[in-house]
Parts: sequence; structure tokens; C-alpha cells
Amino acid sequence: MEQTLYIYNSITREKEKFSSIIPGHVGMYVCGPTVYSDVHLGNVRTFLTFDMVRRYLEFIGYKVRYVRNITDVGHLTGDSDDGEDKIAKKAKLENLEPMEVVQKYTNGFHDVMTIFNIGRPSIEPTATGHIIEQIEMIQDIISNGFAYVSNGSVYFDVRKFSEKFNYGKLSGRVIDDLLSNTRDLDGQDEKRDGLDFALWKKAEPQHLMRWNSPWGEGFPGWHIECSVMSTKYLGKEFDIHGGGMDLKFPHHECEIAQNVGATGHEPVRYWMHGNMLTVNGRKMAKSEGNGFTPEELITGNHKLLERGYTPMTVRFFFLMGHYASTLDFSNEALQAAERGYKRMTAAIQTLKQVTPSEKSDFDASKLREACYAAMNDDFNTPVLISELFEAVRVINSAKEGSIKLSAEQIEALTQIFQDFFYAVMGMKDEEGSGTSELTESLMQMIIGMRADAKANKDYATSDKLRDALAKIHVQIKDTKEGATWSYEG
Repeated sequence: MEQTLYIYNSITREKEKFSSIIPGHVGMYVCGPTVYSDVHLGNVRTFLTFDMVRRYLEFIGYKVRYVRNITDVGHLTGDSDDGEDKIAKKAKLENLEPMEVVQKYTNGFHDVMTIFNIGRPSIEPTATGHIIEQIEMIQDIISNGFAYVSNGSVYFDVRKFSEKFNYGKLSGRVIDDLLSNTRDLDGQDEKRDGLDFALWKKAEPQHLMRWNSPWGEGFPGWHIECSVMSTKYLGKEFDIHGGGMDLKFPHHECEIAQNVGATGHEPVRYWMHGNMLTVNGRKMAKSEGNGFTPEELITGNHKLLERGYTPMTVRFFFLMGHYASTLDFSNEALQAAERGYKRMTAAIQTLKQVTPSEKSDFDASKLREACYAAMNDDFNTPVLISELFEAVRVINSAKEGSIKLSAEQIEALTQIFQDFFYAVMGMKDEEGSGTSELTESLMQMIIGMRADAKANKDYATSDKLRDALAKIHVQIKDTKEGATWSYEG
């Protein structure tokens, strides 16, 4: 069944029907990490979001070329055009070569992506691997009159560009306001205007990372790499560009300007932006003391965490919120996600134990349609999860005997979880989640002991068993067909 997908496009501020440039193929670019420190949870949420997007696109039949870059040069402290390169600064602090820093934190980034079951992109290009292409694009921008050379550096001329094109279209910034706010900077440095941004920076004598260029030894600006690598591997116009909300301005706005300045047309059809994380209602930031690393979240080794949480609990938690909505971290929210994840994996195992009936009280085809509808509505994973919990309710009712399921419907429900919980949401079973054969055998033994106690009118032992199980969130229900159990963690 062909699916009609709608995506909220950040540049038009509307939800639009998705149509790929090449039928059956999707080109998607996502801004990757600057590898000078350990990856933080805001990054994890962004990359998990686009892992889910890629999974769903592939699930509905598209062949996806997913490009996610590695920034290994040119990203200066403060995200500005002045100061030290973040990687070179870290190299000095740790007494390492810059590429040792890059390798160390790239390896760490990949390890974290693996922990959270975030798939590798189709192509993972690096900024340092594309210096020649960046120089070529800068030359095109200069030739088209939208950049100028100043003391060995090259700057994009925002005022000149805005005379012909709409700088600020993506972020909603008004160019006149931006220019008026920067006029006091005019003439204080190499730029003609304070709003101009670096395409190429002259390397000072102490700068560690440098390359030859037509303008002297230097290094590329932060923004130019994404313009180059996205179009090199996806074409001058491609389908989806993703990233965090914090990159809208200036990074993505500058990307658009660079591409238009070089080629005359915009590169991206659909801009997608994931929202930020908060902790107990406050922005997650190192300065606030509330920034968790993935390791701290898993081990629980942080003053704001009551305990650690498994990677799949965290993944489930992320997907419980819509990617474009702010998501608030708290122990209560994480524990709710943990209970939800365990309930779902337990139900998937329970489904294997349901005895099929000749007739069924449930039509799984309607549930499948609802799951598609949720994902087709701008990848609405919270609604998808609520639909899957309806399946959990049906499964538990079938185990208790209050709902009948045919073999066909059991198979259909199994496939729904395989498709949407595992394939689309990217969830995995973790040790201790769900119900193993051993757990099922032990529970049947306990249920048998309780039944014997009741038959012998030893109600004290029967109640003791029930109460002990309740303490570990296992509920026993007595039905006409016998006792059943469920984990309500």
C-alpha cells in the first residue's frame, strides 16, 4: 500500500506532502558532530530522530542515501568567526595532534550511536577530506559577487546577497534588523559588515590546522563544509536537510546563502529541525549543571539522577515525544518510559503464549492503518506508541480470556510490532526486558503453587504469594480458565 507522508517544512512553516525529487529515492543530509568532546544527549536526540526518519522512509519503500558529516576543522569557539578552532584548542589542552583528538572523539561518537541502536549513515564525510571542494565553492561565490577577500580571509557579503535574495528566510530573521544590530562592529575587523561570515580564514602563525589556498594558508569556515558535502553526494538540490533547532541560525541560514551564492538556487526541499532537551523544565546545559552524558544517564552517576536507565529506555523516552517538541528530562519521565518499554516488550512475549481461537474479536488491519497514519503525520511517534499500547491492551485481555484472537490476528499483531516497534522505532529487546522462557516457566510454577494452596484452603500462603509478586509489579488475575499474570512495571 502506497503511503502519503506529510512533513513539517521549517522553511515554509507548513506541513507539506512529501514528494522526492527522484521517485523512489530520498537524499537526506544531517549536520553531524564537531568531534572535540564527548557527544551530549542533545546530539543523541537529533541523530536518533533522523535515524527514525530514515527507518520509516525505508520501511515505506524508499531507497535512502543518508549523509551525515563529521566536523573536524573550522568550528571556532563560540560558533563565531573569531577565536580558536575547537579541535585545535582541545589538542593543545590534551597535548595531542588535532587528528588524534578527531579520531578519539569520532570513535566515542560511533560507540554512543551503537549503544542507542542509531544506524550508520550511507556516507560519513569529513570537512578535512573536502578542502579542495570547499575552496572551489568559495571561488564560485566570489566569482558571482557574493564574497570578498580581506587580509587572506574570505567573507560572505550578506548585504550584497540580501539585495537579490532573502537572507533570513529559514530562521525568520529580518535582514534590516540584523544589519542595524551589527553596524557598531563595522570597520572594527576585516569584515565589511558585522553580519558577514567567514568562508575561509587566514591561519595565524600559532594555528595548528592549515591548508594552501588561492588566498594564502588558512582553513575553511564552519558553514561551508555542509554546503559542499551535502551537494557533492546528494546533488545541487536534494530532498531533506535535518539538524537541531539551534542550527537554524546562523549555520543553516548560512548554508542556504552559500549554495544560492554559488549556484543561484536553493539546495533543499524540506528542512527538518529537532527540538531541544530540558531538565526539570530548565534548558540542558553544562553551565546549568544539568547536562548528562550518555554514560552518566546509563550508570546513574549524576547528582540529578536517582539511578541509571538502559539505552532502550532512553530511546523509548525520546520517541515518546514528537521530534519537533521540547522534551523534558526527569526521573519520573524516565521511569514512566521504562515502565512503558517493559510493558510493551512483555506483551510481545505474551502474544506468543496466547491460544488462538477460531474467531477473533479484534481486527489488526485497523491498528496497522492507524500506525501508518501516525507516522505519515510528520513522523508522530507519540501517537504511534499510543496505538501500540492499544495492541498491548488487546494482548493482555486475550491472555486473560476476555478477548478472542484468531491465529491470523495473532500473526498480524506480531507483524505490527516487528514493523513499527522494531523496524521503524528501532527498538531492541534488552536483557531483563520482556518475558523469557525461563521467566514464563517460573511464573507457571508459582501460579501452580498458589493454586495448590487455594485448593488446600491455605489462603495465607496464597495471599502471601500474590502480595510478594505485587511488590515486584507482577499482577495475578483469576479467570474462569485459570490464573494469568502480567508485569505492570
